[in-house]
Amino acid sequence: MSLRILLANANTTAAVTGICAAAARAAASPGTEIVPATPRFGPAIIASRAENAIAAHGILDCLAAHHAGCDAAVLAVSYDTALAAARQLLPIPVVGMTEAACLAACMLGGRFGLVTFSSAELYRELIASYGLSSRLSGIGLVAASPYDAASDPAGVAAKAAEAARGLARDGAEAVILGGAALAGMGGRIQAEVPVPLVDGIAAAVRLAEAVAPLGLRKPAAGSYAAPTGRASVGLGGALERLLRG
Repeated sequence: MSLRILLANANTTAAVTGICAAAARAAASPGTEIVPATPRFGPAIIASRAENAIAAHGILDCLAAHHAGCDAAVLAVSYDTALAAARQLLPIPVVGMTEAACLAACMLGGRFGLVTFSSAELYRELIASYGLSSRLSGIGLVAASPYDAASDPAGVAAKAAEAARGLARDGAEAVILGGAALAGMGGRIQAEVPVPLVDGIAAAVRLAEAVAPLGLRKPAAGSYAAPTGRASVGLGGALERLLRG
């Protein structure tokens, strides 16, 4: 069965979208088409609460503009920015890369760690919102930036491997590579780390491939039912139409 999966990055840095798209295509099943998209406005790289809030508008605008003809959407942003809102708005399943990675990690061991670039507290809050705080063993920060992942992938990979080994020593039985710019890096460093490395983009693509063919209906009641008749001012046309219903 052929599927089209929209891969929406919430950062406006096209290089990060490219990293995620390559990782998604490597993980996808034969016949699955990955459709990458970058918001037309928003933060270059999300690294704070304020930027994450601003990016929520940008990614909803992006999803509204590009979801037509797709069978599912994957949020290629490790804060799972605007995931609940996207699930309410779109008529197709929406999978967040970190939620997918957490669920996969829970199937591999008792507790998992997470390696990322910054904002450990935001990740703790996100994982808590999924009810998985008791499964999180710790968060390891890499002394680099997402831009470095594009310009010096070998150097960032070495630092990510070191952080993952530290988490394993502290009790993690699986480690999530958190951060869209770390997508696809697991294959480079898995041999250096004694526990499984979970790539959020790969996990999300595979879960999207599993959910979309089920043909489950969108909720018509409850908090995830699509909004209808909602007035707005100044939004992009596609997003305005989704709110209007």
